[in-house]
Amino acid sequence: MGEIVLSIDAMGGDRGPAAVVAGIAQSAARDASLRFIVHGDEAQILPLVTARGISGVCEIRHAADVVTMEDKPSAVLRSGKSTSMWSTIEAVRSKEAAVAVSCGNTGALMAISMIRLRKLPGVNRPAIACLWPSHNPQGFNVMLDVGADIKAEARDLLQYALMGMSYARNGLGLERPRVGLLNVGTEEHKGRAELKVANDLIAAAADDAQFDYVGFVEGGDLPSARVDVIVTDGFTGNIALKTGEGTAKLAFELLRQNLMSTLLSKIGALIARGALKKLAARIDPRRVNGGVFLGLNGTVVKSHGGADETGVAAAIGLAAALARSGFQDRLAARVASSGMSAQDDSLDAETAEAQASDRSDTELMGSEGAGDQK
Repeated sequence: MGEIVLSIDAMGGDRGPAAVVAGIAQSAARDASLRFIVHGDEAQILPLVTARGISGVCEIRHAADVVTMEDKPSAVLRSGKSTSMWSTIEAVRSKEAAVAVSCGNTGALMAISMIRLRKLPGVNRPAIACLWPSHNPQGFNVMLDVGADIKAEARDLLQYALMGMSYARNGLGLERPRVGLLNVGTEEHKGRAELKVANDLIAAAADDAQFDYVGFVEGGDLPSARVDVIVTDGFTGNIALKTGEGTAKLAFELLRQNLMSTLLSKIGALIARGALKKLAARIDPRRVNGGVFLGLNGTVVKSHGGADETGVAAAIGLAAALARSGFQDRLAARVASSGMSAQDDSLDAETAEAQASDRSDTELMGSEGAGDQK
């Protein structure tokens, strides 16, 4: 398949460069075709890379500054050119790397990505897509947007449907994905006005785009086998994402407490140890760590800020899979074939930067949870 070069931000995560380099080492051991451009403080990164024995597959790009979780996206756009995050995106922009991976500030990462990579022609609002554990044979459903932008108009939701369908087809191998629009009920008369318009637009696009539209879906359908792609705005998607993660943690903790509460339950837990290990692995958020930015001229994978080496390796694995599938070119072709007018083609870089800087930091949701997975 040839070498795949990935651009990795080593400095943005809560656990620092040690966890990121450990994740790179784990990925390199699994896949000998991977090469990495690692961005950050060389004084910290070089000893870690050397100790892991991966100097041969890593090129270190020194970046003096770091984007913190507290930094506002607008401030990063003004003064973040010397950061590891900015350098990571630049490697994708210059075509030196196929995909960028960062554990850093979600809002800042989206803002930099929009400015440096630019939106695909015809895309108004990019989206972040996550994988949601489900009863489907593939094991996961795709949900977007989960935090790139807090609002979406009807035509934005149509674009999310097309981009999510393309992701499911190329990332999960689904030939004809089933798409649903998240609403407060499945009846056509329910929901906000833009949802009703989007419902008609998505239904009309289904045949040409070769996906099945199942109509409105509810929160209970997120893990169901009824749908493969769930479309919603970033505000609703981000809340759903964090609610699901919190509920899963609570359920697992209550199960653990009850299994350890009596001698009999401990014996039962010992007998069921194999099944419990499979359950733990099935719902382990590290296994599906990585939200994908869709709608840009380049692929960016956002890892959970608190990811350990296993989580970082999962995000890198996702990035490598998307690079191999030719996902970016296929996504661009799908958006172009939708026939939507390109609203930003005439913008020069300075105009685009001014527009992004003018957007509120709440719109560019700097919430770390936008990259979390359950």
